[in-house]
Amino acid sequence: MPTLRSSSSPSRVSSPLRRTAGGGQRGFSASSSSSVSVPYGDRDSDQASQGDSDSLSADEGSDFEEHLRRNVKKRAAKRPLKTTPVAKHPKKGSQMVCGHGQKDSEPPAVDLFDAVKAAKSDMQDSGDYPLTAPGPSWKKFQGSFCEFVKTLVYQCQYSLLYDGFPMDNLISLLTGLSDSQVRAFRHTSTLAAMKLMTSLVRVALQLSLHKDNNQRQYEAERNKGPGQRAPERLESLLEKRKELQEHQEEIEGMMNALFRGVFVHRYRDVLPEIRAICIEEIGSWMQSYSTSFLTDSYLKYIGWTLHDKHREVRLKCLKALKGLYSSQDLTARLELFTSRFKDRMVSMAMDREYDVAVEAVKLLTLILKNMEGVLTDADCVGIYPVVYASNRALASAAGEFLYWKLFYPECETRTVGGRERRRSPRAQRTFFHLLLSFFVESELHDHAAYLVDSLWDCAGSQLKDWESLTSLLLEKDQNLGDVQESTLIEILVSSVRQASEGHPPVGRITGRKGLTPKERKIQADDRVKLTEHLIPLLPQLLAKFSADAEKVAPLLQLLKYFDLNIYCTRRLEKHLELFLQQLQEVVVKHAEPAVLEAGAHALYLLCNPEFTFFSRVDFARSQLMDLLTDRFQQELEELLQSSFLDEDEVYSLAATLKRLSAFYNAHDLSRWELYEPCCRLLQKAVDTGEVPHQVILPALTLVYFSILWTLTHLSGSGASQKQLLSLKGRMVAFCELCQSCLSDVDSEIQEQAFVLLSDLLLIFSPQMIVGGRDFLRPLVFFPEATLQSELASFLMDHVFIQPGELGSGHSQEDHLQIEQLHQRRRLLAGFCKLLLYGVLDMDAASDVFKHYSKFYKDYGDIIKETLTRVRQIDRSHCSQILLLSLKQLYTELLQEQGPQGLNELPAFGEMRDLARRFALSFGPQQLQNRDLVVTLHKEGIKFSLSEPPPPGSSSQPPNLAFLELLSEFSPRLFHQDKQLLLSYLEKCLQRISQSPACPWGPVTTYCHSLSPVENTAETSPQGCPRYKKRRTEGPSRRQRGDVSSSQEESLQLNSIPPTPTLTSTAIKRRQPLRGLEEVEEEGRSEPELTQGQPLSGNQRSRFSSPQHFQTLLNPSGPGLGNRLTRLSLMEEDEEELEIHELSEEWQETDKHTSPSEHGLDLLDSTELNLEDF
Repeated sequence: MPTLRSSSSPSRVSSPLRRTAGGGQRGFSASSSSSVSVPYGDRDSDQASQGDSDSLSADEGSDFEEHLRRNVKKRAAKRPLKTTPVAKHPKKGSQMVCGHGQKDSEPPAVDLFDAVKAAKSDMQDSGDYPLTAPGPSWKKFQGSFCEFVKTLVYQCQYSLLYDGFPMDNLISLLTGLSDSQVRAFRHTSTLAAMKLMTSLVRVALQLSLHKDNNQRQYEAERNKGPGQRAPERLESLLEKRKELQEHQEEIEGMMNALFRGVFVHRYRDVLPEIRAICIEEIGSWMQSYSTSFLTDSYLKYIGWTLHDKHREVRLKCLKALKGLYSSQDLTARLELFTSRFKDRMVSMAMDREYDVAVEAVKLLTLILKNMEGVLTDADCVGIYPVVYASNRALASAAGEFLYWKLFYPECETRTVGGRERRRSPRAQRTFFHLLLSFFVESELHDHAAYLVDSLWDCAGSQLKDWESLTSLLLEKDQNLGDVQESTLIEILVSSVRQASEGHPPVGRITGRKGLTPKERKIQADDRVKLTEHLIPLLPQLLAKFSADAEKVAPLLQLLKYFDLNIYCTRRLEKHLELFLQQLQEVVVKHAEPAVLEAGAHALYLLCNPEFTFFSRVDFARSQLMDLLTDRFQQELEELLQSSFLDEDEVYSLAATLKRLSAFYNAHDLSRWELYEPCCRLLQKAVDTGEVPHQVILPALTLVYFSILWTLTHLSGSGASQKQLLSLKGRMVAFCELCQSCLSDVDSEIQEQAFVLLSDLLLIFSPQMIVGGRDFLRPLVFFPEATLQSELASFLMDHVFIQPGELGSGHSQEDHLQIEQLHQRRRLLAGFCKLLLYGVLDMDAASDVFKHYSKFYKDYGDIIKETLTRVRQIDRSHCSQILLLSLKQLYTELLQEQGPQGLNELPAFGEMRDLARRFALSFGPQQLQNRDLVVTLHKEGIKFSLSEPPPPGSSSQPPNLAFLELLSEFSPRLFHQDKQLLLSYLEKCLQRISQSPACPWGPVTTYCHSLSPVENTAETSPQGCPRYKKRRTEGPSRRQRGDVSSSQEESLQLNSIPPTPTLTSTAIKRRQPLRGLEEVEEEGRSEPELTQGQPLSGNQRSRFSSPQHFQTLLNPSGPGLGNRLTRLSLMEEDEEELEIHELSEEWQETDKHTSPSEHGLDLLDSTELNLEDF
């Protein structure tokens, strides 16, 4: 593999600029202080930075101010000799140098140095500068700044540009600033230098054109005869060429200095914005002045930067390469670069950033178009799957690549007289055969709709050729297999849907919000065209594929994309009659749910009273329903009279019920009175159990739809009391039948009964009278306790079960498990809706909440949403339900395992995790939840001591281990509440006659969670979390010694980490403490409890005993530092991090809850119901 090398050495810089850019090897070292050293050899690694910091210390690298001052002094003493054509000596008469050699026009250098130093100090302090400032005005400033540099060069290109001094100083200034450690200087100067370089490239390009013109004029003049040749003209042309040559050499010297002094170092800067600027500008140089810059020595920088870790830099690389590969004249000079970096460009089609991947695929498409044979089949295979990507822009770009690779060479449209002629039918057939071959043989996806959408932008005209599609499908001697026919029908339906609706299929993301007026007009025209073409052919297609359910179902869906008014306006009623006949044959022939649903929906679209052909369609529907109803009545009588039916009779009855159920879903079939016979069938199934399950399932659905259609009629008009009571009786009878089916042996019948029962109970809940429908109050139904119990039992048996482990997800068993999981989630969602709408008792939510932790992976989102909604309805009741869930789990474990060693079981650890999740569900609003958490603790203490130990036994109470679960809620308590709960626990323990010789373990654990040192999770009354680390003022040596001695004593006694001292960094005036409530109003941001002067008598009366002051008052003194040294953070860092991360899960949901009353006194005994203590 050849190596890309630089064409020139960095040391070959013009003499005036070398003293600025490389004098003393400080300005332009191999790698500056803010860049990463990268070798110039062959490499593929990322050229990004080695550090995360954008700013570097001022001690490292070169000092720009001293560097610039030294150069100015040298330049003031003596102008440098002209060694390279970068800058010229000033001409005679120049106003820059006076007669005595003094520079009058040059401003004092000390002013520039002072300005640079002041700006550097300001930039280091703030870090903000115009190029990064937000807002439209600053964005406009950046554009104006670039335009200023461009205009400056444009105005100086015939005079000052070649004067030597202005450009020499400007380039020196920008080069030095670009090497600065200050990010603002480096960014701004790099942008200015690159824009200056771009302007110089334009000037160089113009000079090159002028040189070519001058050369042609000179050749033309020299080739004239001796009599016609003008010597003066030749001499002037030679002088002009010499002048142009000098100017070009000077411009090239300036460009070389900028490239070597700025670009070579800044293209690998630590700041991605600077790297992006460099790559963007070098791409423009290559496009505008390809003769000088489109070489391997410059292309290597873009190739190296393709590996950059930042999205914007990679994007600029790809856009620069797109500009190069789009021109066939330039691609011949990119062969070496393409062979070197082709693999990287192909791999970028799978970039994690969608916009980068889109540009990469577009670049590969340009390479495919303009460089034949470069991309091999192995390269293209990796891009084909991208046509099924979820991002539409990426999929569309991949579709264009696929079109140019597979379809365009075979289906190329020839141009005649500059016009594109119509594609031949043979070319269209070839296109669809290739499309079928790609979709079927690649086996990349199961749905052709996504492939059609990917090709729509580049091959939409071919995909909208419905004549060729339908001719292929209706052709008798077609050589298409069964899979190819199904795929071709799916392509037809997908193209019709895309043309009619204009949006991508489900799951594909598009950034567009709507269609333009032009696109809407095209969409309306396409809809008319496809309707006119497919209306006559749809009956023929149905007739040909009527025996195949997989092909008939999508064909029936075509009707919903038609403009059905064309049946009337174009006098196509005869084709409507043919369609209705074929629809009836399809319905009678098939019993698959997809076919029946598509047929019912197609008939529903036609049964619009606004259409003039409504009477014909309604008559056809009546005929079909009469046929199905008569058949159902006959088969039902046979079933009710005989005790045995063969398989054919059972299948026929089940198929008829499925057809009626599918049409009852979309059409009102109340006049055929299907409720009574279906109820008789279900009653026999409940009484005898002799009815097959495939007959019961559609019968349940029929009765359900019958009740809903009756309710629809009664809701639309004033119904009598008799009609309402009749409907209520039907609904209650059906609920009893469904309740009986819940205990059926067949799981499908149980799940169907549960779903229908959940929907009916929700529909006939108190919500049905909302919105001015109070006349429906007699229909409101509340389930009895037995029914609620059976619904909860069904949930335990069918939802909260441990499924098998999923494999790779591609096997048939994995798909079956996924479908079963979706079904269980639907069942759980139905039960949770009954809870939230008040149909079931709210306490039944404990049956759901207690599985929150164990089944978090499968149902965590549903249970969490239910818990949030329950808290919004009633916060107090919600906390009681959470406690009830823990009680139920504990009681079940106690009955299974016994009280001995209960807290050492894995199941008990799962309960502790559940309690922790419940505690986090209270959110950060600690003051609002104060009374709820205290009540929860009190009820938990009562439950743990509710059953005393056996008489004469020294064992602990059986429920005492529940205190360990209760300790998970202790971080949600205020410090004062912990003290009161400790007193309450002590009183409750005194009621137990047996006093142990040593404290019980659960009691010790719970007391430890309530001890004063457990202050980690405590927050301010407003719920503001504390910071982990605080800056502390340095205490005196005596205070430090006291604190350290107390920490050592604490470490020896309790074996816990030492308590860090918390002090305030603010200097505040000492004020007397006016009560905690007043302190809260003044200093909401301080989570600490501060003490000052002794409390007044009214404030002192709030406490039950003096011991409660132990954690609040500091006898050493009233100072602020002494008051705060008693507070500590004793929780371990890992536990604090866990609480912080998990509590964020509930923070968003708590924002929508109704806040409690603020301003609560933290020590008010009435809030805690202190008399219970």
